[in-house]
Amino acid sequence: MSKVEVVVLCQDGRMRVLVVEDETGLAETLKAGLTAEGYAVDLAFDGADGLWLASRYRYAAVVLDIMLPGLNGYQVCQRLRATDNDTPILVLTSKDGEYDQIEALDTGADDFLVKPFSYQVLLARLRALVRRGGSSSPSVLRLDDLSLDLGTRRCRRGEVDIPLTPKETAILAYLLERAGEVVSKADLVANLWDFAAEVDPNLVEVHISALRGKIDAPFGRRTIKTIRGAGYQLTGQR
Repeated sequence: MSKVEVVVLCQDGRMRVLVVEDETGLAETLKAGLTAEGYAVDLAFDGADGLWLASRYRYAAVVLDIMLPGLNGYQVCQRLRATDNDTPILVLTSKDGEYDQIEALDTGADDFLVKPFSYQVLLARLRALVRRGGSSSPSVLRLDDLSLDLGTRRCRRGEVDIPLTPKETAILAYLLERAGEVVSKADLVANLWDFAAEVDPNLVEVHISALRGKIDAPFGRRTIKTIRGAGYQLTGQR
C-alpha cells in the first residue's frame, strides 16, 4: 500500500469512519473534525488504498472523493457493492452536473456532496447514514433501559436524556457492543484513540468515571463494573 494512515480497528466498526481523499489538507481537516465528534478515523489517499481498507475492515461509513488517483470513486463504489459490502458511502465531488450525481448513486453511493461544502452539512449527512447503517447494522444500541442512538448520538436511560461528550459516547458505544465482555484499558485506547496518540491509561479511568456519573449514579445503577486487573464490564445488573 502507498500513502495510507490506518489505526487499529475496533471489532464492529460502529464508531469508525474511513475518509478517502487525495487532498491531504482536506483529509486531515475532516479527520480532525470527525475525531472531535467522537469518531475514530482512518485515512486513505487514493482509490486502491481506500478499496483495500473498506473491503478488509468494517466502518460506520465511508467518505469518498470521486477524483482520486488510480481507481476513481465510482470504481471504488462499484467494486465494493459487487462484493455485497453495504457500508454507507458519502461521495464528495467537485463536479455539479446531474449526470455525475446520477453515476455516483448508480454505482452504489448512498449520498453525495458537491465541493465546496459546509462541514456541518457533511456531518449531518454522515449522521443520517450512520443512523440508517448497513442492512445488518442496528442504529440503536440497548442494554435494559439504557440506549444509545449511533446516528443522533442521543443517550437515554428510560425516558431521561443523558448528555455525553463525544469521547464518552464512543466509549459507551464500544462497551455496549461488547456488553458482558471484559474490555481492557488497552483495548479502549487502541480502538477509540488515534494510534499515534500517547494516551495515559489514567485518562481512560477519568472518562469511565465521568460516564458512570452520568449513566449510573443518578439512577442508582452499576452498569459499568471494574474488573480488577482486567478492565471494565458492561452489565444490566443493578
